[in-house]
Amino acid sequence: MSDADSFIDEVTEEVRRDRMFLALKRYGWIGGVVVAVIVGGAAYREFDQARTTASAEALGDSIIAALAENDTGKRAESLATVTAETPGGDAILKMLEAGALANSDQSEAAVALLGEVARNGDLPLIYRHTATYKALALQHDTLSVQDRRLQYEALSQPGAPLRLLAQEQLALIDIAESDVEAAITRLRAIIEDAEVRADLQDRARQVIVALGGKLEVESPSQG
Repeated sequence: MSDADSFIDEVTEEVRRDRMFLALKRYGWIGGVVVAVIVGGAAYREFDQARTTASAEALGDSIIAALAENDTGKRAESLATVTAETPGGDAILKMLEAGALANSDQSEAAVALLGEVARNGDLPLIYRHTATYKALALQHDTLSVQDRRLQYEALSQPGAPLRLLAQEQLALIDIAESDVEAAITRLRAIIEDAEVRADLQDRARQVIVALGGKLEVESPSQG
């Protein structure tokens, strides 16, 4: 390499350094902003998590204090004064209040509260179906058998969170209508379901025996 070429390279490198320093001086604040945003974002997440935890703890404390009321009417009134910051928390509050109202002979008010939860499309399905199931239990003597059957059938669809409990109620409706064979068929299906819980399975077995049915279908003897 000639001295001229070497000199040109040195000058070019010097110009590059000058440009870099000028760019850092002019735009270096952008890097500072990026760092501040990253650090600030992490700090906000920590703050938000702490705030969410504190809110949940405060809600829990308020619910426990309200449930400590021995009188069910006062318990319902105390629960009505509690506020929740999330739809899920509000749904739980309404269901607890509905339970207290039902226990103080205010079933209509309880059903109305449960209906609010059941109709709230922003809530997960488990909340809405639980509210519907509880409301149906409170309306056992006021709803027609046909209406209750239709609503329990809606709750018993494949994939529904309370489908097996709804099937159990449908079996009880079958029994009330003297359709013992249909009830036993439903109860056997509950027992054989892969997702059935032990307590529900035991109840189904007990009802089958009470109805005079067999727990297992015997295979025909082979000669």
